[in-house]
Amino acid sequence: MRVEGPTGVVFPKTDAGRSTSALGRAVVADALRAVDPVGARSAEHETNWRHGYLGHFRRLVEAGLLSREAAVTIARDGLASLHRRMTVLRADGTEIGLADAFGTPTEAAPLRTATVAGTGEVDRELSLPYRGRRLRGDDLHRRLDAWVGAGVVEPSCADAVRAVMANPDWLDLRDQRIVVLGAGAEMGPLPSVLRWGGDVVAVDLPRPEIWRRLLDTTRRSGGRLHLPVPAGAEPDDGALAARAGADLLHNLPQVADWLLGVDGRLVLGNYVYADSATNVRVATAVDALTLRLQDRRDDVALAFLATPTDVFAVPGDAVRHAERGYAARGIVRRSLRVASGGRLLHRNYPPGVDPGVNDSLVPQQGPNYALAKRLQRWRATVARDGGATVSFTVAPPTRTRSVLRNRALAAAYAGAHRFGIEVFDPATSNTLMAALLVHHLRTGGPALPHPWQDEAYGAAHGGLWRVPYAPRSALGLAVLLGLGGART
Repeated sequence: MRVEGPTGVVFPKTDAGRSTSALGRAVVADALRAVDPVGARSAEHETNWRHGYLGHFRRLVEAGLLSREAAVTIARDGLASLHRRMTVLRADGTEIGLADAFGTPTEAAPLRTATVAGTGEVDRELSLPYRGRRLRGDDLHRRLDAWVGAGVVEPSCADAVRAVMANPDWLDLRDQRIVVLGAGAEMGPLPSVLRWGGDVVAVDLPRPEIWRRLLDTTRRSGGRLHLPVPAGAEPDDGALAARAGADLLHNLPQVADWLLGVDGRLVLGNYVYADSATNVRVATAVDALTLRLQDRRDDVALAFLATPTDVFAVPGDAVRHAERGYAARGIVRRSLRVASGGRLLHRNYPPGVDPGVNDSLVPQQGPNYALAKRLQRWRATVARDGGATVSFTVAPPTRTRSVLRNRALAAAYAGAHRFGIEVFDPATSNTLMAALLVHHLRTGGPALPHPWQDEAYGAAHGGLWRVPYAPRSALGLAVLLGLGGART
């Protein structure tokens, strides 16, 4: 039979079709049910999920603050709901549960490894590209000081980077196999790990333009790239880009078997992204792959980058920083609030709360983006609770291609500096995040009393946690200012 619509990992079929909103409502409700039954019922009865999801995703964080057990329960139950509901639709029309995807025969060829070694110099000094310069040594220390003083990164972020600077031998990652899912992503650690002489196991779609770029990056480096190609194929070096790659939505068993055969400790890094509902599908595929590898190997560490445009509990020091800024901007704030009828420039936190709850969700990114990123946070929480090494870092707002394609977000980023938020270039962000990954791998990562504290450790949020105003209450102004700046 001919299948209409997407195949591979898909949303469950309902009377209304394969509804992304129905899946989002159900997973959030299931996540909340044991800890916050009222919140669960509220999510289930949300009639406008596309716009109403914001409050329910905030509630997931607030309910988790009750205790460590509450946060872990929410994460575990949310993931279980997702795995129970999502399915795999084959091209022949047969549909199986997500858990059955690895045990059902497929016609796709297994994967083998092709390895490309770079011919460049190995760099074992931590340096950071920043606004046309490469910062190292005292210059990098001063930049870290400036970021902490301005509230752009948390002090623990600067401390972690300084520790890597003080231990340059940590950058030698030849004892690890850094698996980069979404190897072509602008925010991934692939360029840095290769520059430091490490081994990258790359997974991305079979698109020659992606692999040509990755192969060029590898050849200029001192590291090695391990990439998947179909078994039986013997492509020469010039044909690698045309043969490499694997689609996680359709080739989960093949990718899992391939990674299970990789020698050395696996660091499974999740840097995948896709537009709209596909983002949830690919995030689910990665999570199913994660479970498969954890079930069959005892050496799997996990790595994630969290979006800063989400809801996080933040330390009392960040709340106090925001309060000082709020008090210092009284006249301007009152004028704009009056002019807007009270819609603009709400304070970021109630006075004196500890922890505070920073709500930086951006409606333009939508509920599918929020769910895909929340799944990663839940997996980090559950894995860390189970004793795994987890690198989880809040990344800064960054001018990636996916952000700049959205006109409103691009304008907001252009105007964000007016509110004390720094938006990073991709090269700065991915190098900074790679340094924090090294710190987590070499130290075992944070092991704090509550998952929210683990999430806050090392955060490079760009200022969203420490600005005076709740980010959404300044978003419209930032867009206007950004559009105005673009026209001048």
